[in-house]
Amino acid sequence: MPADETDVARVAEQLGRVPRGDFDVVVRDDDADPMVVRNEPLLDDGTPMPTRYYLVSPSLVRDVSRLEAAGGVRRAEAAVDAALVAATHRRYAVERDAALPAGYAGPIPSGGVGGTRTGVKCLHAHLAHLLAGGDDPVGQWTLDHLDEVR
Repeated sequence: MPADETDVARVAEQLGRVPRGDFDVVVRDDDADPMVVRNEPLLDDGTPMPTRYYLVSPSLVRDVSRLEAAGGVRRAEAAVDAALVAATHRRYAVERDAALPAGYAGPIPSGGVGGTRTGVKCLHAHLAHLLAGGDDPVGQWTLDHLDEVR
């Protein structure tokens, strides 16, 4: 279900900007505050949006940013089998592309998780995918290592 005005306003506050496309909130915290949104594959102006799942929880964004700053991307890429990462990217792209409008013939999003073609680029996108129910071993690695930066 598309986000209502309250969710759009709250996500804009969390992001520090107005979202550029339609989304729905797929994960909420215990207070019903948005944690993860699922973006439509096209922004309002038709630009492809490769990031299907986006982490909007300020505390999680902060913690994942700290993990990335501490070498988390490189560590996750070394720890998670490359074949599993590649399979995750493929599944993510298939799901996202299935949400394109029927008969759509314009430019489409590319890559897998967060638009990544190979390897690991953004732990935020992988964690968002995992929290939204995706089978994402990099997201799981990220979740397992958050206590290091808290």
